[in-house]
Amino acid sequence: MGSGSQVLASRGHTSREGINMADFPRTVLISGCSSGIGLELAMQLAHDSRQRYQVVATMRDLGKKGTLEAAAGEALGQTLTVAQLDVCSDESVAQCLSCIRGGEVDVLVNNAGVGLMGPLEGLSLTTMQNVFDTNFFGAVRLVKAVLPGMKRRRQGHIVVVSSVMGLQGVVFNDVYAASKFALEGFFESLAIQLLQFNIFISLVEPGPVTTDFEGKLLEQVSMAEFPGTDPDTLHYFRDLYLPASRKLFRSVGQSPQDVAQVIVKVISSARPPLRQQTNARYYPLMALKAADPSGSLYVRNAHRLLFRWPRLLSLVLRCLACSCLRTRVQPW
Repeated sequence: MGSGSQVLASRGHTSREGINMADFPRTVLISGCSSGIGLELAMQLAHDSRQRYQVVATMRDLGKKGTLEAAAGEALGQTLTVAQLDVCSDESVAQCLSCIRGGEVDVLVNNAGVGLMGPLEGLSLTTMQNVFDTNFFGAVRLVKAVLPGMKRRRQGHIVVVSSVMGLQGVVFNDVYAASKFALEGFFESLAIQLLQFNIFISLVEPGPVTTDFEGKLLEQVSMAEFPGTDPDTLHYFRDLYLPASRKLFRSVGQSPQDVAQVIVKVISSARPPLRQQTNARYYPLMALKAADPSGSLYVRNAHRLLFRWPRLLSLVLRCLACSCLRTRVQPW
């Protein structure tokens, strides 16, 4: 770690009935903390009034740690340590864990991720592979590193920041959604085995999250060329999808603080859920797929709303944003 300090791992334990919340502090390792959800989660855990957590907030580029350290204030060096971690590198993962005393992590939060949107024909396979390297294989790499210790101690909690796009496909987000679907299948499968070791997995599924990064991404793709893409598809992407996406973020978008609040509740739960969506106002958009297991109802109506009835889509989004649906975080 940059400071050369070590974080004490907890000696808490779990039982088959759930996590024993009496033993603190617990060591929480979070990836992707330079901004957004990771930064906010690190702050909320580090400033916990009961000091239940020792937070190791990591990022690939320590040159971006200034915002995190400024927000940490007096917690820096007390309940929060900043460390370098590239989830795409075995060496980086090993180095980070070597700086945690005993390498023992009680809670792992897989948050690091990258976005990708646009017409498939205009995206290179290398770009697609990079998304999977971070979003999927990066999470797998971290789990493989901490799992032996969790199994040995018969305790642990693995939190994965997934997405509603891991539950339903979204047009022009094919590769990003695929990476989140992969996470959902992998960790649901792993969860069955890990219950035998008193290790819990929680998939947290935000909808749209309003950040500077998302705004810049939408701006960049609106000007991108996407070579090899036919004019009709480019028109659909630029003139139909992008305006609808901006309206969606304005209507039901959450702040990183909102999402971090839900993750804190998941981490502090004695019986953590396998899945937890964060945004009650997005639930109606998930209802069509839930109503028809074949998936046809969702695909056909999503197609109609975007390509045939864009005005109706705008009306639906305004209704979702109305005051009667203002609850951003679903209690549980």
